[in-house]
Amino acid sequence: MIPLAPVERIARKAGVERISAKAIKELAKIIEELGHELSLEAAQVARHAKRRTILKKDIKFIARKF
Repeated sequence: MIPLAPVERIARKAGVERISAKAIKELAKIIEELGHELSLEAAQVARHAKRRTILKKDIKFIARKF
């Protein structure tokens, strides 16, 4: 699981003043799930391009869908 401190920093950078511990844990869980889905789809894009390496452009391409 993603460490909670960086997740809290992300929330604070977004302007959140107060956030509960349970909210931070839920946000971390969702970020991890989204990252997993993004990685799977980026891997498909790389395979389609006959590559084994996911490139920055693959991530950016898939991220536009989110």
